[in-house]
Amino acid sequence: GFVRFAEFEEGITIQRHADEMTGLSSLVIMDPKQRGALGKDKRPMVRLLDEYGNDLFIPGTNTLAQYPLPSGAIVNLADGDEVAVGDIIARIPQESSKTRDITGGLPRVADLFEARKPKEPAILAEKSGIIEFGKETKGKQRLMIRDKGGEILYEELIPKWRQVNVFDGEYVEQGEMIADGEPNPHDILRLLGVQELAAYLTKEIQDVYRVQGVKINDKHIEVIVRQMLRKVEIIDSGDTSFIKGEQVERTRVLEENDRAQAEDRQPTRYQPILLGITKASLATESFISAASFQETTRVLTEAAVRGLRDDLRGLKENVIVGRLIPAGTGLAYHLQRRENWVPSRPTIQAGHVFDTSGESEVKVTVEDKDDDNGAEAGEESES
Repeated sequence: GFVRFAEFEEGITIQRHADEMTGLSSLVIMDPKQRGALGKDKRPMVRLLDEYGNDLFIPGTNTLAQYPLPSGAIVNLADGDEVAVGDIIARIPQESSKTRDITGGLPRVADLFEARKPKEPAILAEKSGIIEFGKETKGKQRLMIRDKGGEILYEELIPKWRQVNVFDGEYVEQGEMIADGEPNPHDILRLLGVQELAAYLTKEIQDVYRVQGVKINDKHIEVIVRQMLRKVEIIDSGDTSFIKGEQVERTRVLEENDRAQAEDRQPTRYQPILLGITKASLATESFISAASFQETTRVLTEAAVRGLRDDLRGLKENVIVGRLIPAGTGLAYHLQRRENWVPSRPTIQAGHVFDTSGESEVKVTVEDKDDDNGAEAGEESES
């Protein structure tokens, strides 16, 4: 067909660059952030028309043959040029790899471990389906995802200055990137799951250290990520004691669900949540471990007010109180030994007091007697 430029305005949405060597000029799409107020909402695109000036459609569909161009795209065609199938409409220059030193990379590692949301996160597809652009509003474009039957599954308004990577009629999978930006870890977890999130965090952190030639085994990062994913949020409490919206340890939920299924009760439904390492450390079940990290006074005060009990299950709290840590080759053996151990010592019952010297047992009974002077207590003791 024939090329027709849409919203190509020199100095507003495009710039003309001339090659010093060849003398040939080309059009370069301007970055929306560098455009003035007039060009902010415009989307330069190339449309294909037939010889009569009618819009062409992609074969076998009702989708117009038009190509929105990203910022930095280089167009060597002129308006009205004839193109055939396979001809290059525009070239996108390859981004040069940024040289990152360790000082610039460490804040990035901190952002990942603290699970902070980026300022301008990438927009991910909420559902799998066919992309369709609807009626635009002032400054925003309407993006819809439909299923094969035509039903709208998801709809979102995206600012026009955001660079959209998908075309009208394109099929996208859930979690696929629609608009450029830094992916939000919480979105990756919600749409793609735990495995994809762990792989993303591990790769991003390794990239920072790999530039400096620092080799770190993935398992160290994966252990930290596991702790960040330790909590879950209750979606439906079922027949359990949890409350909807409550954040609970994943192991506790699994244990409770096992008990519920064994008793033919409805188990709880939950979704994993991502906590930063600071928040995850303070949200641990052990108040001794949390108090040793940050906000010691607040953590200990809350534990005292609530009457919390620390079962000393983790490493940190056992080190603090001077016990052996629950790890190592002998752990399984000693756990089994404790389970099989039956106490042989006599149990203390109410009314019995043991002498600290261990020589005698004293039984104390108290009887109330009413007389004119008040209540008197009589004591009877036997060796």
